[in-house]
Amino acid sequence: MSARGCVTLLFILLSGIVHADDLVTSPLPAIQELSTSQTLSSTSSPTTSKHSSAVTTVPTTHPNTTNSTTAPPTTPHHNTTNSTTAPPTTPHHNTTNSTTAPPTTPHHNTTNSTTEVPTTAHTNATTAPTPPPTSPPVPNPTVGNYSVKSDNATVCLLAKMGLQFSFKMSENASFQTLNLDPNVTEVSGTCGSGGNDSSLVLKSEEITVHLVFTNVSQKFRLHALMLSVNLANGNVFNASNNNLSLWEASVGSSYMCKKEQSYNITDKLTIHTFELQVQPFAVQNNKFNTAEECFLDSDLSFLVPIAVGVALSFLIILVLISYLIGRRKSRTGYQSV
Repeated sequence: MSARGCVTLLFILLSGIVHADDLVTSPLPAIQELSTSQTLSSTSSPTTSKHSSAVTTVPTTHPNTTNSTTAPPTTPHHNTTNSTTAPPTTPHHNTTNSTTAPPTTPHHNTTNSTTEVPTTAHTNATTAPTPPPTSPPVPNPTVGNYSVKSDNATVCLLAKMGLQFSFKMSENASFQTLNLDPNVTEVSGTCGSGGNDSSLVLKSEEITVHLVFTNVSQKFRLHALMLSVNLANGNVFNASNNNLSLWEASVGSSYMCKKEQSYNITDKLTIHTFELQVQPFAVQNNKFNTAEECFLDSDLSFLVPIAVGVALSFLIILVLISYLIGRRKSRTGYQSV
């Protein structure tokens, strides 16, 4: 009885071991095949937001064979979907084969609208050129009385005149005009005798003028003139002429010209005199001697226009007579038609 029980117990144990072996070993290939297929599918086709792969695995109870149908994985380079779907709108790539309207992207805006080019208003008004500013005319200078003394008591040179100077700094510059103000002018000079020259120096804040008179054969004249002008902008104008022959008269008398006279000292300097009277030599009793008037002040000045008119009339008469004589000679020997 114990032997049969032992055999029975042994049989039961063997059956249980065999049955347990079948349960453990029979599904193992299917599980390995399933895990292998999932690994291949996960490595061959990465999961993206655009494509997914379908895997169908059919396990069998046979311990050695596995029948699985696996769809080939899809890649982003090839689209094998036959469904017509609207692809997601992306600004860069559209790789679906579906027939859809191309998405509108903010990067490329192709507009066929016609925009008018703004026109600017052009004025055809012709503006006249602005004339250069003209300086107001300079009034006539104040007439001043000047004298030079030899021994601080005896006057050896007398002068009375109003002086005005017109000058330009360069050839292309315009003339500037300044008056000599006798009220702010310092007077100095030298007395000439025995062949020496007399000089008169007039100096104001802006202007310094130096006049030199010479005595030749009992005739005096203005021989040289030097001018220096200090301008407001810091420039200095200088001009001189040592070969003049102006204001000529006999020694012992004075030279006088009351009307305005203009003298070209250099090509850049012109002086204008008003009510001029000078006596550089042989002054007596501190007064001007008898004056020798200039031609403009003389009584004969009115004869100039009369003489010019007579000469023109004589010329017209002469031309008329020559014409009549020539016409008369051209008819001689010919019959008039």
